[in-house]
Amino acid sequence: MNMSTLVPTQCRAVLALAIGMLTYSPSEADGQRRAPDHADIVYGTVGERELVLDLYLPDGGIVAPLTVWVHGGAWRSGTKEDLPRRKDQNFPRALREEGYAVASLDFRLSGEAPFPAQVHDIKAALRFLRGTADDFGYSADRIALAGASSGGHLAALVALTGGEPDLEGSIGDHLRVSSEVQAVVSYCGASNLTTILAQSTPHGLSVREPALDLFIGGQPEDVPETARAASPVFHVDSGDPPLLLIHGDQDPQMPINQAHELYGVYERESLDATFRVAYGAGHCTRELFSDGRWEDLLDFLARTVGE
Repeated sequence: MNMSTLVPTQCRAVLALAIGMLTYSPSEADGQRRAPDHADIVYGTVGERELVLDLYLPDGGIVAPLTVWVHGGAWRSGTKEDLPRRKDQNFPRALREEGYAVASLDFRLSGEAPFPAQVHDIKAALRFLRGTADDFGYSADRIALAGASSGGHLAALVALTGGEPDLEGSIGDHLRVSSEVQAVVSYCGASNLTTILAQSTPHGLSVREPALDLFIGGQPEDVPETARAASPVFHVDSGDPPLLLIHGDQDPQMPINQAHELYGVYERESLDATFRVAYGAGHCTRELFSDGRWEDLLDFLARTVGE
């Protein structure tokens, strides 16, 4: 391939990434952002580090199902304020109008602590949210876990490892409460860290290789046991919750084969899995939250955690 062909291809990949990043921009001035009903709730501490979440509640005082959002950022960046968009609304606002409560989490990033710290934190948040459900007015028995990019990977990993002692951690005041969820949604997420690099584009490698160094302490071939432990596909068993996968077929950063792998394992185990492709979409771009894909999410939540 000559340089005249390569440069436009790289530019398109960078542009796709930039568009994907816009999906999560917390600074969009559309006048439609809604502050959380409860902000910066401390769900656990690690040393002097407070782990916090935001909680959005629907109107009407209903005991609503809860969707817990895990932000992306290659495991090394992002905050609970980084939320996807649904037309002129952020994710929690759009879901609350459908009758769902939404929690958005902060957790330790990989530059602060490597895997499994992120899993320990998210599970602590789930235990806290279940243990305090009566205080806030949502259902403790109808919880879905969702995330995008690295957040989609973490959502799947947490959902598929309920009760695994090494991944539960010991954070928070609700250690006897279950961290299991009733449904999981992964938008453009990884599922198998042992194959992801072989599936990646050059642009994907430029993002993924340094991210993996921080997240699992090296490249997968150098830390194979850790790579497997951090891969949802190796944790699937008969007790796992229903799964929804949504992935863009033009994703230059997270190979769509990662979604195919997890879907394939679910099918092999005869588990409840739905896989929807956002045709023409890049990495976590708006198309994943377009009308058709949004209806896929609502249908999935309705039949798994809805009334």
